[in-house]
Amino acid sequence: MIQNENELRAMVEKINAAENEIGKAIIGQREVIRQVLWAMLSGGNVLLEGVPGLGKTQLVKAIAAVCSMDFSRIQFTPDLMPADVTGTNLIVKQEDQNVFQFQPGPVFANLVLADEINRATPKTQSALLEAMQEHTVTVGNTTYRLKEPFMVLATQNPIENEGTYPLPEAQLDRFLFKIQVDFPTLEELKEIMNITVTNKSTTLNPVLTGDDIIAAKVAIRDIPMAAAVEDYALRIVVATHPEIEGGDSYVKRYVACGASPRAGQAIFQSAKAKAMLEGRFNVSFDDIKAVAFPALRHRIIPGFEAMADGVKVDEIIANIIASVPMG
Repeated sequence: MIQNENELRAMVEKINAAENEIGKAIIGQREVIRQVLWAMLSGGNVLLEGVPGLGKTQLVKAIAAVCSMDFSRIQFTPDLMPADVTGTNLIVKQEDQNVFQFQPGPVFANLVLADEINRATPKTQSALLEAMQEHTVTVGNTTYRLKEPFMVLATQNPIENEGTYPLPEAQLDRFLFKIQVDFPTLEELKEIMNITVTNKSTTLNPVLTGDDIIAAKVAIRDIPMAAAVEDYALRIVVATHPEIEGGDSYVKRYVACGASPRAGQAIFQSAKAKAMLEGRFNVSFDDIKAVAFPALRHRIIPGFEAMADGVKVDEIIANIIASVPMG
């Protein structure tokens, strides 16, 4: 447990050192790494979206190595069954009788990579819901507690539709962030080639422990947020709803369904994490604006006109932030 400001600042230095260490294995994508750390310290799950080959899986492996956490990978496919995720009861012979013994699945880890999560059937996708929200797994009549810290990082390809099952809104809402992984720049691409097609190797040193992350999560909750900043964050969430009387005409035109209350929780928690990692022990309006994009990107459902006019969700979020006054 962090007891004083000096311990808190020492923890911030360790987390920033972990970010730099992860950056050794992931060329570019500094903002993606930073946003994943915000989510981790907020106790949330992350959906990484990007075309294949951008290092999404490597990012998750690097985080597990630097943060000294147990890591497991689940490759989602159409034939994957829920028991392949959660585990199952097996019949085991003990002395002169057969008994059921629970065999934990790959979800029993600190950091779970759900690779190409939208390739599994809805039944299998739903096997993660309880783990993501309550950090428990129920098999039969028994509920098992997952070890802390626990986090799911899922990946999906935005351009591949064949053989995929879109995530239901209930599951999307359980991701704290949806982060876009963009194509690297020319200079970053050169660095990637230097690492991946030569004999150079990168060794990652463990910087954080699971206990460090748990302590930081507790400390973040104590970071103050002014009433005006809280009100601004909540007005942004409310502004995503087209049915609100007197709402913005742009939202009414392009949004079919707005964000849930979990969006407000995500913005509050991650804005505090962002402020702390930047050495500030209070949350600013700019923190709210920065975390609003990954927190709202998967919670706003565009309407038909948005798809017809080619309006992206990020454009809708930018318009909402611009239309909501800070005062």
